[in-house]
Amino acid sequence: MSTSTFVGARVRAVRAVADEVRQVELVPDDGARGYPPGSHLDLALEVDGLPVVRSYSVVGAAPEDGAYRIAVKLLPDSRGGSRRVHGLATGDRLELRHPTSHFELDPGRPGYLLVAGGIGITPLVGMAEVLARRDAPVRLAYAGRRRAAMPFVDHLRGLLGDDAVVTAAGEDGERLDLAAEVAALHPDGEVYVCGPPRLTDGVRACWAAHGRPARRLRTETFGTGGRHPTAAFDVDVRDHGLSVHVPRDRTLLAALHHAGVDMVWDCLRGECGLCTVSVLGGDTVVDHRDVFLDADEQEASTRLCACVSRAVGGRLAIDTGYRP
Repeated sequence: MSTSTFVGARVRAVRAVADEVRQVELVPDDGARGYPPGSHLDLALEVDGLPVVRSYSVVGAAPEDGAYRIAVKLLPDSRGGSRRVHGLATGDRLELRHPTSHFELDPGRPGYLLVAGGIGITPLVGMAEVLARRDAPVRLAYAGRRRAAMPFVDHLRGLLGDDAVVTAAGEDGERLDLAAEVAALHPDGEVYVCGPPRLTDGVRACWAAHGRPARRLRTETFGTGGRHPTAAFDVDVRDHGLSVHVPRDRTLLAALHHAGVDMVWDCLRGECGLCTVSVLGGDTVVDHRDVFLDADEQEASTRLCACVSRAVGGRLAIDTGYRP
């Protein structure tokens, strides 16, 4: 992992913004910079004894008093980054990369639909702020399980009024009417989606059903969300003659590292594919959480990205491709 573009930063403040969601203010040593709404920054952390990079969306349309803001939900099924961030305290030091974006807002559309699920609201806050400031036609559809666990609701309602639709399925059974939201969007409008795979899949299906062009649907993902609950599983590492247990709170890559299996890796977000291993069989299925393999490759499940993807319990047989 190259750290040449990382800079030192200080934690200025930490506060709860919802149940199990903490907002962290980070002041880089060389000063905060402007960024496009929808941007993310990278933090250099250590998880399970490995130096890792974790990406977090920047909250808001601009730095606040010289600080970047991120909001992180404590996820028991995460790869350890959320636990590490939730352990940060005022005055702590770490390294970060200044914000960049692969989820930029097109400023010239005649209508916008922002769709968020849970903590996926974070990159959309800045978009809502920018669009509200421009008085652009924008609607927000924000879904979660409990309202107390959904950050920034009051702020967004203050910005967008009745055009901020908030549902909490776990409390009142309400769900977003995605088909109606897509149908109401201007024919040349765009949708921006950040949330779990089920939500993203639902928006894609509605978008396609209405004959909307794929280029007008923008999604944000860091390759960490699964379509199945996270479970422990076992792996037969055939080329090393090892049996490795992978707990719920550890990735396959980390478990292999602790078992002494050296592998090549880089992004640790399921994007680069360097840590891909061959799947030889097993009594379980693979929960692909990467964005490197295409849909057909994921369906075939002959490979998996060890940094994020995992088995849904049971036992898996793999070949790492790295001979002992």
